[in-house]
Amino acid sequence: MADISPTVKNELWTFPCNFTFKAMTLAINGIENNIVSAIQRHVPGDYQAVLKTSKGGKYFSVSVHIHLTNKQQLDAVYKEVHAVEGVKMIL
Repeated sequence: MADISPTVKNELWTFPCNFTFKAMTLAINGIENNIVSAIQRHVPGDYQAVLKTSKGGKYFSVSVHIHLTNKQQLDAVYKEVHAVEGVKMIL
């Protein structure tokens, strides 16, 4: 499977680091819980999702602040969340 994380050179990252993970999704009730669960499989923690509804109400913006120890965790999170049904875009 291709690397779907943002194109960033490894030397630009300093780990460990805090990272705000964002996804654009369809407005599906509970989707933020599915995203947090996907993140927790690779970066265990007690995370809270911040959910914002689009002006038209069709989409959600889901933000989760996470703590990463390496780039492999970031790549794994992007792949896992990308597979969540209803996720349209990962930022």
